[in-house]
Amino acid sequence: MTTITVSPGDLPLQCLYRWEKERGPQVYLTQPTGGGAVLDITWAQAAQQVRCMAGWLQSQGWPQGSRVAIIGKNSAHWILADLAIVMAGYVSVPIYPTFNAEALAYILAHSEAKALFVGKMDDTANIKNGVPSGLPLVALPLAPALAALQWADLVKNNAPLSGQPVADGDQTSTIIYTSGTTGKPKGVVHTFNTMAWGVSSATHRVRMDVNDRYISYLPLAHVAERMLVEQASLRYGGRIFFAESLDTFLMDLQRARPTIFFSVPRLWVKFQQGIHGKIPAPKLKRLLGLPLIGNLVRKKILKGLGLDQCRIAAGGAAPMPADVLQWYRNLGLDLIEVYGMTENSGVSHSTLPGSRQTGSVGLPYTGVESRVDVETGEIQMRCPALMKAYYREEAQTAEAFTTDGWLRTGDKGQIDAQGFLSITGRVKDIFKTSKGKYVAPAPIEDRLVLHPDIEACAVTGANLAQPLALVMLSPDAVARSQSSEGRQTLSTSLQLHLQAVNAMLEPHEKLDCLAAVTTAWTPENGFVTPTLKVKRNKVEEVYAPHFASWLAQGRPVVWADAS
Repeated sequence: MTTITVSPGDLPLQCLYRWEKERGPQVYLTQPTGGGAVLDITWAQAAQQVRCMAGWLQSQGWPQGSRVAIIGKNSAHWILADLAIVMAGYVSVPIYPTFNAEALAYILAHSEAKALFVGKMDDTANIKNGVPSGLPLVALPLAPALAALQWADLVKNNAPLSGQPVADGDQTSTIIYTSGTTGKPKGVVHTFNTMAWGVSSATHRVRMDVNDRYISYLPLAHVAERMLVEQASLRYGGRIFFAESLDTFLMDLQRARPTIFFSVPRLWVKFQQGIHGKIPAPKLKRLLGLPLIGNLVRKKILKGLGLDQCRIAAGGAAPMPADVLQWYRNLGLDLIEVYGMTENSGVSHSTLPGSRQTGSVGLPYTGVESRVDVETGEIQMRCPALMKAYYREEAQTAEAFTTDGWLRTGDKGQIDAQGFLSITGRVKDIFKTSKGKYVAPAPIEDRLVLHPDIEACAVTGANLAQPLALVMLSPDAVARSQSSEGRQTLSTSLQLHLQAVNAMLEPHEKLDCLAAVTTAWTPENGFVTPTLKVKRNKVEEVYAPHFASWLAQGRPVVWADAS
């Protein structure tokens, strides 16, 4: 196996100093500021602001290694704040902007944060209710109005740190609190070396350079965005564009024309559904089959998505439906699937560029070892990108590792003779029906979300005779469901989809019914994580009291909002 090594020059601060010197006048960050205007920040300007903010942080006199938190939507200054924290000798604690006041208060207290940077937010209610009095707040540009210190003022009024302050690679660089689908957030401790090794391993398979363009829109508090966008751009000198909002996302993509683009499966499916809304699937398939016209159609669609320059497209954070993977590949986009988690810096497995394989998350990255536990079927892995611990949680840290040092992923899977890993679900998600049969929900959910009107779903049914599925409808479908005629048409379409899915399942897996949900599952209401993974326990907590009445109706499709 090829050995991956990390040199001091691979660490984030050293990379910043390198590009400050070699690419000072080149644009590093492009931030929309509203109304179509953008702010370009060069490498030299970025380094200057980071040095000034680091100077202010150091002047507070906190002990080295103190924690400083960041909350807010993605922005150029989120990344600059992150760099300033580590340049000052402190540990950054990123927090999802969708976390409620209770979770925010817990993380600030648990991490013993000395200050909080606040960026773009939809509202300040959680800040007002979740931040303890007396904690210093620093408002980043584009943050809502707060009684806080202002980034611009602190940068202007503080002298920049001189020289090139560096940290030892084994020092803690960040504590990433997982969004989690159950329980309280856990603080995953990473060092500069663990994350740098992860970047080295991942890019040993997928090359990057100074010409690459990224668009940052998935939460920077999540390990995937932190690694693929922030850390990778620092390592290789690429340019980051930021998305302004969901409403402008397509325009933001078209402006950035990223060469590297990562997204969660739910967004890849929405892109596909949007295209099918303009060109019905059968017609598009016919057009793509025509020699000359097909190529023109492919180019037009990819250009319309802003992905015509994309050379590395990836999906991850949740299972990617095989049909969706193949659909994009037929469109001419080399879509790969990646697998990882916060605890391993997001670096474990990926499919290979140019691969036409589906149903697998591919092979281990260079330097990664993986195995499947014989008794439980759990995927376990180890590599130098593993977390050091869960912060201040010794018992949970011990539970996360086997006695011989392998990380317990909590995922269930299989490894074939060629070493390809397939994920079959979460170990704890598998449930038993009243007939004593085990059901793995993930493969069934992969099939259900292929319906154009289903945006998310959850298969459940512990102690029921047969499982059932809750399907969250798209906004367009919800609008159509408001009329009796529209609801009947949707019911018929969903019933046909249920029949098609059930035809592919084992008898004990067949779904008794679909429950159509018209209330959006969002991070704000707690039904999904910030990366849009369904919180199964929340779904079951809210909807389980209605299961019996739904099943008593004896219909293949019921409407959850009627409960």
